[in-house]
Amino acid sequence: MGTASSLVSPGEVIEDGYGGEGGEACEIPVEVKPKARLLRSSFRRTPRVIGASFKSTGSVDLEYAAEYERLRKEYEIFRVSKNNEISSMQKKEAKLDEENKRLRAELQALQKTYQKILREKESALEAKYQAMERAATFEHDRDKVKRQFKIFRETKEKEIQDLLRAKRDLEAKLQQLQAQGIQVYDPNDSDSDDNQTTVTALYKSIWSMCLAAGTQCEYWTGGVLGSEPSMGSMMQLQQTFRGPEFAHSLIDVEGPFANVSRDDWDAAVASLLQVSPHVPQALWSNTVRCYLIFTQETKAELDIFIKKHSPALRKMCEGLGHFYLNVCFPEESAASYAVERKQEIERSSVCVLLLKSTLTSSAVEDCEEAFVKNPDGHPLVLYLRTEEDHKLTGPTRQLLERVNAADKAVVDHSGSAEDGADLIYAQLEKVIKQELLGLEGADADSKDSGIEEGREEDSGDVLWDLHDEQEQIEFYQQACSSTTSQLGFQKYIDRLNDMIAAPPPTPPLLVSGGPGSGKSLLLSKWIELQQKQSPNTLFLYHFVGRPLSTSSEPVLIIKRLTVKLLQHFWSISGLSMEPSKILEEFPRWLERLSARHQGNIIIIIDSIDQIQQAERHVKWLIDPLPVNVRVVVSVNVETCPQAWRLWPTLHLDPLSPREVRSVVNAECQSMDLKLTKDQEKKLERHCRSASTCNALYVTLLARMITRSKSMEQCLQCQDTMSLYRLALKMTLNCLNTDRERHIMRESFVIIFSESEVLDLFPEIELPVLSSMLHRLNRLCIVTLRCGLIRFQHLQAWEAVRLEFLGGGSSSATYREKLIHYFSQQLSQDRVTWRVADELPWLLQQQEDRTKLQLSLLNLFVSQNLYKRGHFSELLAYWQYVGKDKSSMASEYFDSLKHYEKSCESEDSMTKLANLYETLGRFLKDLGLPSQAVAPLQRSLEIRETALDPDHPSVARSLHQLAGVYVQWKKYGNAEQLYKQALEISENAYGAEHASVARELESLAMLYQKQNKYEQAEKLRKRSVKIRQKTARQKGHMYGFTLLRRRALQLEELTLGKDSADCADVTAAKVFLTRSLEMRQRVLGPDHPDCAQSLNNLAALHTERREYETAEDMYERALDIRKKALSPDHPSLAYTLKHLAMLYKRRGKLEKAVPLYELSLEIREKSFGPKHPSVATALVNLAVIYCQLKKHSDALPLYERALKVYEDSLGRSHPRVGETLKNLAVLSYEEGDFEKAAELYKRAMEIKEAEPSLVCGNAPSRHSSSGDTFSLRGPAPLPHAPR
Repeated sequence: MGTASSLVSPGEVIEDGYGGEGGEACEIPVEVKPKARLLRSSFRRTPRVIGASFKSTGSVDLEYAAEYERLRKEYEIFRVSKNNEISSMQKKEAKLDEENKRLRAELQALQKTYQKILREKESALEAKYQAMERAATFEHDRDKVKRQFKIFRETKEKEIQDLLRAKRDLEAKLQQLQAQGIQVYDPNDSDSDDNQTTVTALYKSIWSMCLAAGTQCEYWTGGVLGSEPSMGSMMQLQQTFRGPEFAHSLIDVEGPFANVSRDDWDAAVASLLQVSPHVPQALWSNTVRCYLIFTQETKAELDIFIKKHSPALRKMCEGLGHFYLNVCFPEESAASYAVERKQEIERSSVCVLLLKSTLTSSAVEDCEEAFVKNPDGHPLVLYLRTEEDHKLTGPTRQLLERVNAADKAVVDHSGSAEDGADLIYAQLEKVIKQELLGLEGADADSKDSGIEEGREEDSGDVLWDLHDEQEQIEFYQQACSSTTSQLGFQKYIDRLNDMIAAPPPTPPLLVSGGPGSGKSLLLSKWIELQQKQSPNTLFLYHFVGRPLSTSSEPVLIIKRLTVKLLQHFWSISGLSMEPSKILEEFPRWLERLSARHQGNIIIIIDSIDQIQQAERHVKWLIDPLPVNVRVVVSVNVETCPQAWRLWPTLHLDPLSPREVRSVVNAECQSMDLKLTKDQEKKLERHCRSASTCNALYVTLLARMITRSKSMEQCLQCQDTMSLYRLALKMTLNCLNTDRERHIMRESFVIIFSESEVLDLFPEIELPVLSSMLHRLNRLCIVTLRCGLIRFQHLQAWEAVRLEFLGGGSSSATYREKLIHYFSQQLSQDRVTWRVADELPWLLQQQEDRTKLQLSLLNLFVSQNLYKRGHFSELLAYWQYVGKDKSSMASEYFDSLKHYEKSCESEDSMTKLANLYETLGRFLKDLGLPSQAVAPLQRSLEIRETALDPDHPSVARSLHQLAGVYVQWKKYGNAEQLYKQALEISENAYGAEHASVARELESLAMLYQKQNKYEQAEKLRKRSVKIRQKTARQKGHMYGFTLLRRRALQLEELTLGKDSADCADVTAAKVFLTRSLEMRQRVLGPDHPDCAQSLNNLAALHTERREYETAEDMYERALDIRKKALSPDHPSLAYTLKHLAMLYKRRGKLEKAVPLYELSLEIREKSFGPKHPSVATALVNLAVIYCQLKKHSDALPLYERALKVYEDSLGRSHPRVGETLKNLAVLSYEEGDFEKAAELYKRAMEIKEAEPSLVCGNAPSRHSSSGDTFSLRGPAPLPHAPR
């Protein structure tokens, strides 16, 4: 055994096992005691063991002692190491104390900085509140000054009126003096100064006498109002009624319409000012009329098409709110319907020619009318059946040669008749979708919701009935197309102009007359003339139909006028849907718009006395109107309310004998008929009473005489009613069979469309129906309006009621037939707008509350009514049933839950989401936001699951849900939802779409409610720019030739795909190629718009990796723009950028560098050196330099771009982060790792803190210029506004 000193040698280092620093081992002294003593002590302490040896006992004790020594030495070593560890910890503690002191000092500095910033924030808030107070004070002072000026102006205007009245009295007195023989001297005719002084004094004395005796304006002080006028506007209507020149700078002339003549442009501007929803112009009276020309050789294809495919086309059109009708005349009877065939070809939406080898004379005439005389009037489809053993005859070949000039779709077929019918259907469906209804690349079912969405985009959250609007448009157009030169209306038009041009204040102008005196015709002609003469004037008109119709519903009338007012001023988001509020708010909207509209506003309401409870619902008429607003109303002189008779009135007198002769002679000349002198004298003697010399009676009499050749029988009728009844009897006698007469009675009593009449009476053929309607239209009895057979005049309806209904006693029977017909359609899940309109109304008239409630609980019926704006009508039905709001909501919820159980397919889930959304909006409009949240949230869940979280329909759900939260005053939730909807809309449609403008307007209104005026103003300005651009595009679409419009449509259709995944690249190439060809043909190959088409085609080829073709097109576009545009034009820079990007993609970096440099120069000249667009060009050029290993040239460009981005967009913008990342990569490649790490760290901080996009920074498929497009992947972000 050794001693403890042998365990650790002196000088050896001892390592600390606990993390200490260790220390040097030292020599530890050990005291050694004698063994004998140790033995003695052992003997003394331990009892002796019998039999044990001394040697063994001593050795054990020695072993214990050695173990003890070893343990003691280990303890000493452990103690030394711990002491060393303690000293090390003390050193660390000292270091931590120093670090703590340093951090405390930094914390104190930060606290001081925080306090300073807090004080600055408080001072800034205080300054903001002071500024807001000053602004409020300024607003108050401004309103006060406006009121004072208003009072001053009204006072002066009243004084001017009194002076003018006194002047007129003075002139009247002077005329009386002259009539009495008193000579009045003219001072200008006298040579003597004395005479002049005397006469001047005489004038002054008479003038003062007239002023002293002058009376106040009876209308404003002692009349029906009894109050001073409130003008509501600082703009005065010019006495000439021409107004200021229209500000053409509002609508820029650009694009393919830069070379349009001034007259065409004025016509386009005038049409743009008459704001209304887009009604398809290719459809006559809301009906897709397919005119079929066939021969016996192709009758098999025709029969198969009508039987097999027509129902599908009809279902598609009815689902979109239109009628569908096949028009064809059998070969054997076509010759007897020559007039009707020509009329039907003019009305047709599309013409189809089915041809094989031979032709008939009627087919040649129809082809001549449809394909040769007017090839651009409507789309044309040519079906040519070719077979080897059948050759074309000479006339057929000649006809085809003449038809080849028309723009048509050709179907060449050599197979079976059924296959041929399938080809005709496929081509016809394509034509109807693309050219007539404006649907591109989608089936009818999926497009149904798309069309609804598009309509809602035009009018925001306000729901509009296109059928009511189209009916108004057609009524106006039909009246304008009538000939009025023989009626002597020019004198009334001149007087109406004078009354309108009278100085303000002016009450409503009354046009009165008896029934049939021509009031509606006069107003229509006057509107047409004034629109041509005063394009800066906004005309709002409404023609009231017969009582109890939708055109006489006061809430719908005022809502329609209000929406047209607000649409003209770009925003309709503030309109309430509650019926009582709509009536109350119209005068306020009118006053607000009149104060901001730079022109005159004229409101025309025809037959206002036919409105239900007119005096109560249009009581705003008796209030003073703004000075630049005029209201013209027409009334029946017999039913005009007494309070309105004090208004300035233009009364239509009976026709004079000369005018009667003029009307009759014009009708006789049109029919090549000449009356004898005895007949003319009889007519003159007959048309002398008030009932026989009004415009309607004389016109109807002249047409009956020229067609019936029986004047004596016509002259026995002493009023219009009896003449109408005679016309009905004569028409019945002209029909061939009793069945046709029965059908005429039935179709007159019940308001039907042509297709519905053919459904109810399948035995009647279309030629017979067309001939009958043509005859009745000529007799001023019926017309087609919005696809429905309507009466031209109330007296015609009264005559039918007396002649066929026995005074109305059998109306219930006919209503039952209608209920059965529409109920049958409802049972087949055919819920059209006709079913939704007619069935609830008929059940209400029959007082069948149970069936009415069941029809309303058909969710698609209620949805159709609500989405077409018939909110008040739907509410009235539920009130008639006896349900309040809460019970009505619970009924709808139960029906929806029941319907949801049967929904399995994706299409049914989409319909379910639409139903939930409709219910939520309906409840919100009823003022039940707490109950509206649940259906809207359910609609959002379904759409996110069934469609996609980024689908535009999801944005609609978010928008509606946010509106409920705004109504509920939960602004935080609403703001987040609006922002999400905005981001989805921007990604789906681009940054300049109408749906984006709607979200911006809603977000701006929300910020305004939260007093965030600065943010609200920015969003509102951007929304107005989008609305103005959309309006300019609409003006282009409606104003010019078909060829130019079609070229622009083709390009917009390609650029307007919803997403890249569903884009059909082949179809896009076809559309863009056709657009380029049309622009080259119309504008010339060197026009800048051809360069735009080349740009778009080049982008398409780039997406398809056809780089050589794309490069060629980009270079052609660049050459065109270099010749046509200035060297610093932005469009030239965009073409340079895209061509340079293509060079870079193909590896031609050296060729890309000068293009990027030139693009940078152009952007600096166009936008200035500190614009974000310039920074983007700098980054692009720097990237090229980096790829060429020119790091020294790239570094200053990156640094300059970074500074521009930080100054213009802010230090936390994503563009700043991207530039920092590029700089980090450049620094890394240069070997500066610390700088690279610092830049990368800052870039990551910006990316992590990136907020949600609000104002236009969302990625878009469209380029910043709107000049090129991409089908895959996002394009660069839009530039910030200049």
